[in-house]
Amino acid sequence: MLEVKSTVFPLCTALCVLVLLYKLRDVRAHRTDPALLALLIAFSCKAASFALSTPSVSQAVDGRTGIPDLGALGIHLFGGVASSAAILIAIAYWVYPPQEARRKAFWRLLSSALCAAVMVTMWFVAHSGAQGRATHYLLQQAHRPPVAIYLLVYVTAFGSGMVEIIRLCRRFGRVAGRQWLRRGLYATGIGAGAYLIYCIHRATAVLAVQFGLDPLRWELLTPLANGLGILFLSVGLTMPSWGPTASDVPRKVRNFISYQRLQPLWRALCKAHPHIVLEPQQSAPLVRMMPGNINYRLYREVIEIQDGLLALRPYMDPAVTASARETAVLAGLSGRALQAAVQATVLSQALRAERADPGLRVPEVPAPREPYLRESGDYATEVAWLLSVARAFSRLPPPGQRSSS
Repeated sequence: MLEVKSTVFPLCTALCVLVLLYKLRDVRAHRTDPALLALLIAFSCKAASFALSTPSVSQAVDGRTGIPDLGALGIHLFGGVASSAAILIAIAYWVYPPQEARRKAFWRLLSSALCAAVMVTMWFVAHSGAQGRATHYLLQQAHRPPVAIYLLVYVTAFGSGMVEIIRLCRRFGRVAGRQWLRRGLYATGIGAGAYLIYCIHRATAVLAVQFGLDPLRWELLTPLANGLGILFLSVGLTMPSWGPTASDVPRKVRNFISYQRLQPLWRALCKAHPHIVLEPQQSAPLVRMMPGNINYRLYREVIEIQDGLLALRPYMDPAVTASARETAVLAGLSGRALQAAVQATVLSQALRAERADPGLRVPEVPAPREPYLRESGDYATEVAWLLSVARAFSRLPPPGQRSSS
């Protein structure tokens, strides 16, 4: 069991430290936010508790101070009483008006301070009659009345906090306006549920020793419940911050792929008409692979392609349009694929015509209506249409090279 705790609890400590560092970034912008301060206190206490829960660390603390079971007291005060109160205060400031949240925070702090005072008193009483350091403080000494009272106060303070967290998360999760706040509240409720199982497990030790049972036989539940609890709490309490950014990742990936697929068409148009580029970029492969704000870069790319098509419109020959349509129909194309093939052929021919004779203008005569510039629709429809054109354009010979046919 000590081996399991020596593995799980350092990982939990590292997780709390990562969350603490993540939330510290917000201090400069939200230094007066009481919910943020409460979260920082909560994860600081959790990190200290998990560090002390590591057997080698608690043994070293007891050895250096010369006070047996001091590490156990720190585990329960930091990880149970203080952290649960801080989490509840943070949630209260999220879901209640400021005045009501302050009132609830005051009573939570007062009740937690009373529980901590009783625990410290019982710990001193138990310490006076102790026979040395206990490897499992609560389980090995649960038969002693001071430790039993200490344990029951601890699980009551910790467990009642988890019950209140579950209640608040369920109540306000259903009506939360922001999606990621709702998800965060539900995840926090799951984490509190795992910790509630741990509290019940600890409380049963008092009864188990009265019936001659050994609570150490199911002690594996402690690292499992704590590990799951802190994982869901960490995710849930930070989800409102990183959730919106995470939800934007799939759109950024799609935009990056679209940006890269439109590059050949964009470069061909920019080479013919450099003036369409608002912000010239280097053509190095690394720059193209890391364009910066991909949403903005794709938007500019679409606009510049449309400007390039406008600039080439005088060179678009209606006769080429009719011929390209017949060829595409004979090839079995239809719908958007047919229109994109026609547009790409007309565009390629216009680039050749402009390169051969920049002063040439094709006479404007009535011709079959083709989507030279864009399809009607929103931005996503426009990007999809240009991708179809770019795909068809990439299959044609380069504008500066004559077709073998």
